[in-house]
Amino acid sequence: MIPCSVVTTTRDVITSGFHAQSTLLKNLEGHIKRCPLLKQVQSLTLQPYYQKGINGGKEDEKEEETLTPTLGFLENTTSEMKRNAVYNMTVPEFSNLVSKIEAIHSSICNDIRDSYKVPEACGVWIKREVDRKLPFQEKHVLQQVSILGNLEEFGVLKNSVRDVIGERCDCDGLAGVDNSVPAVVEFGAGRGYLTQMLADCYGIERVFLVERKSYKLKADRSLRQKERLILERLRIDIEDLNLNAVESLRGVPYLAIGKHLCGPATDLTLRCCLWKQCNQDNVVNCSGNHYLRGLAIATCCHHLCQWKHYINKGYLSSLGITKEDFHAITWFTSWAVDADHGSDLLDAIDCRVHLQSIGKKECGGDASGVEEIVRNMKAVERAVFGFMCKEIIDMGRLMWVKEHGLETQLVKYVPSNISPENHLLIAKHTNNL
Repeated sequence: MIPCSVVTTTRDVITSGFHAQSTLLKNLEGHIKRCPLLKQVQSLTLQPYYQKGINGGKEDEKEEETLTPTLGFLENTTSEMKRNAVYNMTVPEFSNLVSKIEAIHSSICNDIRDSYKVPEACGVWIKREVDRKLPFQEKHVLQQVSILGNLEEFGVLKNSVRDVIGERCDCDGLAGVDNSVPAVVEFGAGRGYLTQMLADCYGIERVFLVERKSYKLKADRSLRQKERLILERLRIDIEDLNLNAVESLRGVPYLAIGKHLCGPATDLTLRCCLWKQCNQDNVVNCSGNHYLRGLAIATCCHHLCQWKHYINKGYLSSLGITKEDFHAITWFTSWAVDADHGSDLLDAIDCRVHLQSIGKKECGGDASGVEEIVRNMKAVERAVFGFMCKEIIDMGRLMWVKEHGLETQLVKYVPSNISPENHLLIAKHTNNL
């Protein structure tokens, strides 16, 4: 978040750099005195856990060791810029890039399995036996249930709380859960209903909701009604959050979760949980200091990813992917959500039957340029290729988490017809469980 700034037009109207409100230039002084959002920013900068750009990353991965924050909002490459760069390629350049992406995908993305889970512990939500005041949208509930089910199967939840399988959970929390239950830090929490389900069904007693925006109809009121639950909402950009400096979280084992952490928010979250705390050679020794038990991050909106923020630039570079290639790959990922995600697409994803037409036939010289090639591609071809690019980006993230000593998996946690944004990165510290 940045404070109010002035943009002057010919009519002497200024707009805030922090929010959408506009005012006359002559009224600027009065606006600044009473601007609630500016006061919020000023208050945030006084918090001990606020450190501008701490999780932002660097254009050059070697520079990340200096930990010097930058103003990332000035350096983002927009989707329009990415698209124009692709369209400005020659047809042979486009063909070579497609072939490179296909080859890389074949070599590193062979272990992403379907893992749609519905744990018994979440039966109260599936059966709609929760408080009627809580919002219920089936597709979101199914996603949340599967996230928790994958955590349970992976051993994070069942080893962190008392076994509740087969029991009905009540909305006041599970009775008898002891103090060894880890806290939950939900990144990009929004209204907080993923944590609501986790608290309802697994008895989590400490909750930290990280979200930079303000929302109505939040889960906070329901969560605060639980007798044993402690809730803290941190209104801050993940990029600026020094998790080690959150006093109430120090020494507390925690589980990091996030449902649909858009674009670079996934990379910011991984740095927030691991990078600053484990920026040393002996990962095992430092893992006990930050008390991360495990994580589950549902990635999405890969088209918004930025090279500066991306967590594993070194790995992609070792595969021959340049910064320019990365920008193209992120733009291609938008194709995955353009198509109808029915049976035809699912069959195409399984057999990859359309990819050769992208890399060879379409690039054989008949088209006048890359833009025409893209325009003439079938929606299913674009979608298949877009999914491949998403998987490459997320596999790089998985490899980074593995390098930090965690046992890690990347799964498709719901069918694509429920949500095409269906990748879940799950991990755990085996020495902490």
